[in-house]
Amino acid sequence: MRDRITGPIVTLRTDRRRTSIRKAAPLVSNAPYASPALIISECQRGILEPGRSISAGLAQLAAARRIVPRTAELAGEFRSRGLPVVHCIIEHRDDQKGLLANSWLGAMALRHKSMTAGTTDVEIPAELGPEPGDIVSSRATGLTAFYGTDLDAMLRLQRVETLVLAGISTNVALPGLALEAVNRGYSVVLAEDCTAGSSTETHEFMVANMLAMLTRVTPAADIIGRLPGRSGERE
Repeated sequence: MRDRITGPIVTLRTDRRRTSIRKAAPLVSNAPYASPALIISECQRGILEPGRSISAGLAQLAAARRIVPRTAELAGEFRSRGLPVVHCIIEHRDDQKGLLANSWLGAMALRHKSMTAGTTDVEIPAELGPEPGDIVSSRATGLTAFYGTDLDAMLRLQRVETLVLAGISTNVALPGLALEAVNRGYSVVLAEDCTAGSSTETHEFMVANMLAMLTRVTPAADIIGRLPGRSGERE
C-alpha cells in the first residue's frame, strides 16, 4: 500500500448509517522521505502490560496488533541506515508535581501514582531498546511529547524534516504529537500498523477522521521501502 498525501476519506458515523466523504483525488509518491526520524510514543510497560495499564483495552489491542515487534523491526531499519530513533516517554515526578486532575488521564495518574520515574511502569520493553545512539525524550507533565521537553530541539539539531510516528496511542498522544509536529513545520507519517488505541473502533475512527488529516497513513513495510540510504549504512 502506498501512502496517500492528499485526499483522505472521512468517515462520519450516525446511529443509522455510515457516510464516507472523499476529498480531492489522492496524490501518490514513492520518493524517499526527507531526513526522517522514527518517533516511538509511550511504549512503556506501565501502558502496554494489562496488569499495569490504566486502560486494559489499550494494552489488549496493542498486544493483538503486535505493535511492539512491528515497531522493533521498523526501528532496526532506521538504525541500520543511521537514521534517528526517538523514544518519547512519560516519567512523572515521585512527588507528583506537574500533575493535575484536569483530565481523566491526569486524574488516573494521580490516583494510581502510575508512570512514576524510577519504577517498572516507565521502562521501555527490551525489544524496543533504547539502543546506543537512540534518543530518549522524557516528560513529567502534559499529555503530548513536545510539551515541556527538548524533543523539538533534538530533532532540529539532527536536521530532521519528517517524523514517522509509532506507538501509543491513537486516542490522545499520537494525534497531539502529529498536530504539534505539523504546527512546527515537520512532515508527518503514521506507521498505522505500529499503533493502537483503546479499542478497535476508537483506533479506526481516530485514524480515519483526525490522523488522516495530519499525517500520511502508511504501513510499516511501505515506510521501510522509502527510507533513504541502504540497510547497513550507518553514519
